[in-house]
This record gives sequence, C-alpha cells and structure tokens, in this order.
Amino acid sequence: MEFGIFDHLDNESRPFEQYYQERLKVIELFDRFGFHSYHLAEHHATTLGMAPSPNVFLSAVAQRTKQLRFGPMVYALPLYHPLRLAEEIGMVDQMSGGRLDIGFGRGSSPVEISYFGIDPAKTEEIFQRDQPRILEALETGVLRVAEQEEPYRDIVLKILPLQKPTPRVWYGVHTVESAERAARRGWQTINLDKTDEARECNLVFRDVWRQTQGDAPLPLMGLGRFIVVAETDEKALEIARRAYPAWHRGFTHLFRVLGRMARHPRPDNWDELARQGKAIAGSPATVAAFLGDQLATSLCNYCVGQFAFGDLTLAEMETSVTLFAKEVMPVLRKVNVTAEAA
Repeated sequence: MEFGIFDHLDNESRPFEQYYQERLKVIELFDRFGFHSYHLAEHHATTLGMAPSPNVFLSAVAQRTKQLRFGPMVYALPLYHPLRLAEEIGMVDQMSGGRLDIGFGRGSSPVEISYFGIDPAKTEEIFQRDQPRILEALETGVLRVAEQEEPYRDIVLKILPLQKPTPRVWYGVHTVESAERAARRGWQTINLDKTDEARECNLVFRDVWRQTQGDAPLPLMGLGRFIVVAETDEKALEIARRAYPAWHRGFTHLFRVLGRMARHPRPDNWDELARQGKAIAGSPATVAAFLGDQLATSLCNYCVGQFAFGDLTLAEMETSVTLFAKEVMPVLRKVNVTAEAA
C-alpha cells in the first residue's frame, strides 16, 4: 500500500502569497512523512484553479521536497502546444532529479476550454493526436508534427526527461473501458468514484494486465477520497462540514456564473459526500476503519487523500496530515488488496 495526495489548489479568500506559502508547507509535510506522490489538478478562471500552469507550481514543489514524486492529474492537453509541453516536462523532471509523474486529459470543463478559444467538441481529437506524439517525443527525442510544413515537422528536443523511457504516466479511470486502456498501456490509475465502481474497474484492469503485461508487478491503482483527521470524530466533522462548502463553491463557480450544469456533479454538503462513500472525517481509528474497508473492497493499492481544500487552516491541515501519517498509514499498510483477494 502506498499513499498519495490529490489537490485542486483551490482558494476562495486567502491572500495569494500567504496561500501559496501555506500550501507548500503542507507539501513539505507530505515529503517528510513518506507519501508517494502529489497529484495536482489544472483549472482556469475559477477559485478552484490556483495552479493554472501546473509546471510553475510543481517547479516550486521540486525545490521544497526531496523524495516526494509529483505531477499533474492531469495536463489539459488541448491547451498546450506539444513542443512546449514536451520541453517543460523535460525541464521539471531534470530539475527534480527524476521525480515528475505525468498525466494527460481532454480538460474536464468545456467552459474553461472555451475561454481559450478552443471548441470543446474538438478536445477528443486533439487528445488522441497529441498524447501519443508527446510520449514518443519524450522517449525518442524527436517530436513529429505531421501537419506542419517542412522543415518544422520533425523537431529535435534539446531537453529530455531524466527518467527513461519517460516519466511515469497516470490515468484517471471512471469506466471499465478506461481501465482496460490503462492496463494495456502499463499506466498507473486513480479512481474517484464509488467503491463498487472502482472495484469493477480494478477487476478488469487486473485481468487485462495479466493478459498483456505477463508477470510484471501490478502498478499503483489509486482510490481518491476527501480526508479530514482530528483528535475526535466530532472535531473532524465540525472542520469538514465548515471547509467543504468553500471547495464546492469553487468547483461550481463557472457553471453558476454561466448558468450551466456541472459535468461531474458533487453534493454541496459534506454529509452527502460522505454518504456516497467519497469522504471521511474522523479520529485516526475511524478514518483507518473506513479507508481500510474501501481499499480492500475496491482492490486499490494506492490511497489518495485530498487533505487540503476549502477554508481549512494551515494548522488544521498540518494536524490532519500528521495524524494520518502517524496513526492511519501504519494500519492501512496491512490491508490485503492482493490478486487473491479478488
């Protein structure tokens, strides 16, 4: 069992300089306590998007940590020219000593894509075209852009990643089809859905992995959950119920401004989110029991916590992460999520 972090980097009211410094202090804690990787979302023109350029923030993370891996979950690929993104990936991986993880997506918000003058209907086409060419360029050192005129079709990269053949690739899984796709390509996954849905995906992933990857060890298969840990259940619930609505306002900001429906609805209150099994607030014992059951049931071997969100204070985040690392992680390391458990 490994442990990671998912972060939207949302901020509704803190002064920006204070906000970034506080978040980097929390990330230093992740590094100190041996978390595996820090996964950062990309959003634009919303309070959910304090990392509109993930690589800028991740460069700061690289300098403030020593062992923690980190990366985008995911780059909104339609917003990048493949040459710039390939070069930046090489830069950050080299500057971090080979600790960059990468993930690519179409962009979860059509509204944000539209702000860049890009037709959301074309994002699938762009993704299918550019993701393979970027991965090929990172491995071979040559970016092939067939639609450009000569001599601009084959571009030799002068900055390559330290990791070979490429940095590790992560993929967000929501369906059995996406699970199969990830297994065939040897990618690591994160699932944010309900436990039974994650289990269905992981069963398919394990089966396809055995068929296509042979005896290679299973990669990390993550289960993402909002997590608040405090000394007592009552205190943790009080904090979570106060902090979560601020995150939700950021999550729905652009949809409310433009009068549209959110593509991936989330409840507007903590209790409903917890009822869906997507969040836990409690004492270390309560959190360990909840997550242990979910990880065993879902067959996930990677517990991904969203520990920093909404209006949580620095002290609340530091307490939550410290209690989780010292009292919850040792319990969860014993959870059986082996193939035999399937």
